[in-house]
Amino acid sequence: MIRLLFVCHGNICRSPMAEFVMKDLVERAGLSESFLIASAATSTEELGNPVYPPVQRLLAAHGLSCTGKTARQLAREDYARFDLLVGMDRANLRNMRRICGGDLEGKLRLLLDFTNHPGEVDDPWYTGDFETAWREIRAGCTGLLAALAPEAARE
Repeated sequence: MIRLLFVCHGNICRSPMAEFVMKDLVERAGLSESFLIASAATSTEELGNPVYPPVQRLLAAHGLSCTGKTARQLAREDYARFDLLVGMDRANLRNMRRICGGDLEGKLRLLLDFTNHPGEVDDPWYTGDFETAWREIRAGCTGLLAALAPEAARE
């Protein structure tokens, strides 16, 4: 079982988008039984809130549902529980290191490091550009799946 946790600032835009994109990619590859996929926030600002409505609409437009997802905060225990904790930007990584007490096992990564254009996924909460976030997150999740399950990338 490969356990993935996607992390962003509030867990209402980028990280839930990545969670549901990755779940869809894994399902399409026939690997659902091999993965545990979740998401979390580094902040407490949105705890308990549902996915941001523009993200809900964007996911729905692509046939994905995030019904029932509410924001939760990353906990120190998540470092042991998950194999890979994937942040959206460098601020997320800094906060992830702080919350997790470091990264002794090298589990903290940026999503776009799994693409041909490493960098950060800008927060659409501030930019208003949900389409770019979607494209970058989809590319990152596709690259991540190819890195974790190369056989799925060949299909």
